Amino acid sequence: MITKRDPEKSLLTHIAYKAGRSGGKISVRHKGGRVKRQYRLIDFHSEEKLGIPARVEGIEYDPYRSARIALLLYKDGERRYILAGEGMKVGTEVIADRKKLAANEGMRMPLEFIPAGTLVHNIQVNPHAKGSIARGAGVSARVLSDQGDFVQVKLPSSSVRLFHKSCLASVGQVSNPEHGNITWSKAGRMRKRGIRPTVRGVAMSPYAHPHGGGEGRTGEGRIPKTPWGKLARGVRTRKKKKYSNTFIVERRKK
Repeated sequence: MITKRDPEKSLLTHIAYKAGRSGGKISVRHKGGRVKRQYRLIDFHSEEKLGIPARVEGIEYDPYRSARIALLLYKDGERRYILAGEGMKVGTEVIADRKKLAANEGMRMPLEFIPAGTLVHNIQVNPHAKGSIARGAGVSARVLSDQGDFVQVKLPSSSVRLFHKSCLASVGQVSNPEHGNITWSKAGRMRKRGIRPTVRGVAMSPYAHPHGGGEGRTGEGRIPKTPWGKLARGVRTRKKKKYSNTFIVERRKK
């Protein structure tokens, strides 16, 4: 539940919106024309606040992400935003530390201290990086087992990956799990989000798309391809020599 409407002004900044352009040319299609918004500075790292208890002052809406965010008031008087966990309420006490803590909602600690079977989110890829895994609305990863200096974690994509045991993770599921059930109802709401109309490939001319051309509807039987002629379905896109391939225990299911 959103309990605070006005954002913390000291934690707001502006990000230039390029509408999917890079060097003036479209690099990401179907973007542009969204409403103005301000970016909330989210603390994904928590390294500077290790060992300092905090209290949730409010749960807020963030226009840049699907999850809700929580405004924390630390004992030293500083305020910061974090991703709100499902079930987090005003007055909830949370803390981030590199020692063993109670596995309660919102607690942040190394993976080696989190019991097997616990749901976690906002996981660090390495001990010095900010949290970057499992941050979308309603998603969570599950801690499976220890393997020496590493911990097996099942990701939202169903793949199983190894993380170093000292990587920090927040206990619980990300807030706003109903986000996927939203019915946007009309095109106008999508335009306000910055999503422009998408034209079907079969409706284009043959020079504009591999699916284009033909007399009438001739889309059946064609292999799905991108506008640039690459296969669009059932093709693995992960680089064969990516550095993190050695950490993948089980690939995601198709």
